[in-house]
Amino acid sequence: MDKLAIVVPCYNEEEVLKIASEALRGVLQDLIQKEKIAGDSFILFVNDGSKDRTWELIEEEHAAYPEKVCGVKLAGNVGHQFALTAGLMTAKDMSDVTVSIDADLQDDVSVIEEMIDKFHAGCDIVYGVRRERKTDTFFKRTSAQMFYKLMSLMGVKTVYNHADFRLMSKRAVEEFSKYKETNLFLRGMMPLIGYQTDSVYYDRKERVAGESKYPLKKMLALAFNGISSFSVKPISLILGMGLFIIFVSVIALVYALISYFTGHVVPGWTSLILSIWFLGGLQLLAIGLVGQYIGKIYIEVKQRPRYNIEKILTADGESK
Repeated sequence: MDKLAIVVPCYNEEEVLKIASEALRGVLQDLIQKEKIAGDSFILFVNDGSKDRTWELIEEEHAAYPEKVCGVKLAGNVGHQFALTAGLMTAKDMSDVTVSIDADLQDDVSVIEEMIDKFHAGCDIVYGVRRERKTDTFFKRTSAQMFYKLMSLMGVKTVYNHADFRLMSKRAVEEFSKYKETNLFLRGMMPLIGYQTDSVYYDRKERVAGESKYPLKKMLALAFNGISSFSVKPISLILGMGLFIIFVSVIALVYALISYFTGHVVPGWTSLILSIWFLGGLQLLAIGLVGQYIGKIYIEVKQRPRYNIEKILTADGESK
């Protein structure tokens, strides 16, 4: 049977960690009893430089359930996408299939069994997809819909209403390991792998405890990173806007010449200043956007490590 690793990135999750551990251990036990996964399947918590007792609690869970709860301690906070990647790369050589899920248990752990069934049916990647967003606020629901539509317009392939709750086979994780870029947007990278995929659907729950670690600022940063990492269309839009402004300027020139020769010249200080401000703002926007792409290139070419693993807790003992 296939060995399952449930990868759980954690950042300041002391309020939910033991609850998540208990729930996920229950899922493992149920799947093992049904003989759908191997008996040595495990949970891999990844501590992303937490400032609270998250790592201490992971160590306690590992001491109590050494064969079922493992841990990875990153040397510092690197962000959700890097922490999840660190977990997947660690689990790659320890398991046959992985499921990634957040520690807040808002994703429905009961559909992991359905993911495993689809994996046994031949799927290498199974996406966990929300059925609806009725529990979200109007702003969050509207902004999420705009985000997915914008990603589609920019030519970025994503799965609608899917975040980072997914199953990946060993060969899918190995293929993902070949993607070395520093600017990670996992939900956009997974469709690029190209193996057989499917989806399971669930209703998202409220957090069992604690506060969200993804405020609006981080969500906007993730959205921009996703667009700029997978598409150059924003630069193309700036080019198109520049050409349009040149066209309008030519029309304005013709109009100004006609007004001059017909003697209908009207002082236009306000319109002149507004035009200068508009064009100046547009130029700053264009320079800033191009600068963002150049900055990404700068970060990529340095090829710095994406994360540093300080300690690993496994069933065989502590390493590194």
